[in-house]
Amino acid sequence: MKFTISVLPGDGIGPEVIEQGIKVMEAIGKRFGHTFDYRYGDVGGIAIDRTGSPLPQETIDICINSDALLFGAIGDPKYDNDPTAKVRPEQGLLGLRKALDLYCNIRPLTIFQNLKHLSPIRPENLDGVDFVVYRELIGGIYFGAKGRKEDGNYAFDTCEYRVEEIDRIAKLAFAAARLRGKKLMLVDKANVLETSRLWRERIQQLAKENSDIEVSYMFVDNAAMQMIVNPAQFDVILTTNMFGDILSDESSVLAGSLGLIPSASIGSKTSMFEPIHGSAPDIAGQDLANPIATVASVAMLLDHLKLEKEAETVRAAISELLERGIGTADLKGLEARSCSQVGDELAKIAAG
Repeated sequence: MKFTISVLPGDGIGPEVIEQGIKVMEAIGKRFGHTFDYRYGDVGGIAIDRTGSPLPQETIDICINSDALLFGAIGDPKYDNDPTAKVRPEQGLLGLRKALDLYCNIRPLTIFQNLKHLSPIRPENLDGVDFVVYRELIGGIYFGAKGRKEDGNYAFDTCEYRVEEIDRIAKLAFAAARLRGKKLMLVDKANVLETSRLWRERIQQLAKENSDIEVSYMFVDNAAMQMIVNPAQFDVILTTNMFGDILSDESSVLAGSLGLIPSASIGSKTSMFEPIHGSAPDIAGQDLANPIATVASVAMLLDHLKLEKEAETVRAAISELLERGIGTADLKGLEARSCSQVGDELAKIAAG
């Protein structure tokens, strides 16, 4: 089969980790008889430098006309250190989500047994931990009305949600729960926020239509605590944009390294797959980055293309490499290899 894949390496370590993801995709293609046609585009700081825009129209066009999108990282210190900058790399990512209608972010969390020592959490608290966060991605406070008044001394950000936005991500979350442990938890702040009360009312209604799923509810402050003291209780977590942003980042600590966690952003036009880590400019260009999260994101991309056996082959390659005791420098206790060497090893294993 032939697929068109748009590739946006982005900033910092993005190009390095994306290169390793492509290596693995090519190995899978050769092994299973698929052809991947890559279309490259700019986004973020590199796009600003080249075009003046963090998200050129050409990049949007490339993405819309592809079967899936592989994304690297975004961010540049020269913009981070200038609070007055009107154009920022991160605007490219938010714009991409809106342009492609990427409404559902999915972050799975799996604990690798021989990496438990990397987590600040007690090893016994990590037993049985295997959950996924479904985060609404293009609504809420990040996309609501915002601005300043009174000569800049008063600022506001508005959190807004419509039932339609809740329903479409809830449909995906219920379907995921059905394939997992049949448990779904809505995380909200319904004791304070009107938008959270709308979420809870709607999920209570949808729960009646999905009676095979055990649905529970938890306030976000308690969920943040429970994710540390008893993370094994979670299966599918469904939540809003801002709460999901915070909780999914918190969950990455359980695995011991940001370099291990993949993600998917499902949209109505196409879907995007990316590691959750940032651009890490301090190690960019040094062949030190951990590409495992990107390669795991490739596995999610393959799942999205209905290539389940191929996706499982990629995940098995990651597990085999880590079980051999091989990883990048951030995975302390393993035999340290460079970013490109880890990519080469994963591609070799995936090739069979």
